Amino acid sequence: MSDYYSMSFLEYNQLGDRLAQLRTDFNISARDLSLSIGQNEHYINQIENHSFYPSMQSFIYICEYMRITPQQFFDIEISCPHELNMIRKHMSEMSPTNRKLMLLISLCLK
Repeated sequence: MSDYYSMSFLEYNQLGDRLAQLRTDFNISARDLSLSIGQNEHYINQIENHSFYPSMQSFIYICEYMRITPQQFFDIEISCPHELNMIRKHMSEMSPTNRKLMLLISLCLK
């Protein structure tokens, strides 16, 4: 396996930790997310506590609810994919001049 994959993507047993981090960043409780994807109120807590792993369908529902792709879920270099998607959307609607200004602002905030 290449270094990129070993450094960028989650290990299988870290899925619950990544879910907890993304859910917290998305500002939704485990209970609310569980119920929003049609599961019992403890479903997300059980995943985050490594009791079990979601089915592929439930995993897709989780990603859709948080408005992220499965790739973004597993890419640990992106700490806040939902916010990044919002920024991309807004920037794509800006004029070229405003996009350049936003780039300059982001470089200054590093």
